Amino acid sequence: MKKIIFILCIITLQILTANSSTKTILFLGDSLTEGLGVSKNQAYPNLVQELAKNELNKNIKVINGGVSSSTTSDALSRLKWYLKRKPDIVFVALGANDGLRGLNLTQSQKNLEEIITHAQKANAKVLLAGMLIPPPNYGPAYSKEFEQMYLKIKEKYNLRFMPFLLKDVAGVQELNQADGIHPNPKGHKIMAKEVFKFLKEEL
Repeated sequence: MKKIIFILCIITLQILTANSSTKTILFLGDSLTEGLGVSKNQAYPNLVQELAKNELNKNIKVINGGVSSSTTSDALSRLKWYLKRKPDIVFVALGANDGLRGLNLTQSQKNLEEIITHAQKANAKVLLAGMLIPPPNYGPAYSKEFEQMYLKIKEKYNLRFMPFLLKDVAGVQELNQADGIHPNPKGHKIMAKEVFKFLKEEL
């Protein structure tokens, strides 16, 4: 009888420990992640935190590492600073501004790979979010190369990959602000649902 009680106590302790463990997720991105034009509470990283609590009864700690106008070239120094907080997961959502400015994608890929390897060396699990850019910007060849850049990185580092951060939001007028680029609060809610669905098994 004492043995059974002891085993039950151990199992209960393990369950309580699992439930109490808090994962820290760093969302490393640009204005889409920062939540330009909406409050921090309305930006998708914060909404993901709320979904984890409400739907999974999980407490996660979210670091919003989004900075407006950020490109792949300036994010590494920011990542190094955030890694001091020892995130368990780094959700990389960068590259949109590289594509919009028509930057050299060979260099953009190199920048993303440096970010990924640096995060992995810090024992963080890296998840990758892709972006798409419309062909009229710099022609269909550039748009295709931009899309392929993420696929190459995903394959090279065997990453879990979310193909398009703005799925079901991009180009939908009622889900975006007047600039047609940055999501409004409704758009961020949809982004959060998709990101949460993607992250779920990691939590």
